[in-house]
Amino acid sequence: MFFSTCFDQFCNWSPTLAGHFGFNTNILETNVLNLAVVLAIVIIYVGDALRGLLENRKQTILNNFREAEQRTAEARERLAQATLYFDQVQAKAQQIFKQASITIDLEEKQLAQLAQEDIARLGILQQETINFAQQKVQTEIAQKLVSLAFERVQNKLTQRLAPAIQTAINNFQIVLFTSYKPN
Repeated sequence: MFFSTCFDQFCNWSPTLAGHFGFNTNILETNVLNLAVVLAIVIIYVGDALRGLLENRKQTILNNFREAEQRTAEARERLAQATLYFDQVQAKAQQIFKQASITIDLEEKQLAQLAQEDIARLGILQQETINFAQQKVQTEIAQKLVSLAFERVQNKLTQRLAPAIQTAINNFQIVLFTSYKPN
């Protein structure tokens, strides 16, 4: 009740009294003034806090950008190193491939040459074997012919000649056959 009487007294005061303090009961004017005061207080106190938050956010974003740029630079550097390493490995692989091709060609030529040499040796060996077999056959035939000739001569001599002539002819023929050398 005290408050209501005080309020009534303040409300009934005349604004025309010079040097006195009074309340303005015009709601529109008082709301604008109140809003201006509240806004000023909010801007002063909240604005400083908001400015601080925005500044912190700005610094965080700038730091994130710097870190992102740094990571991008590091990634580009690693990419350049990896590309260089890849190029070196690729060049090394091409060099190995060329060396392998050259080695394969040399091995093929050497194997072909060895095969030709083996074929030539086999041909020579075959010819020697054939010649040896021919000589063996010729020697056997010659021995058989000689044996047969001895037998025939002996038969003829025993049938036609006297023993003294037969012995002389046999000795002569033995000398001829022993000095005979087949080719």
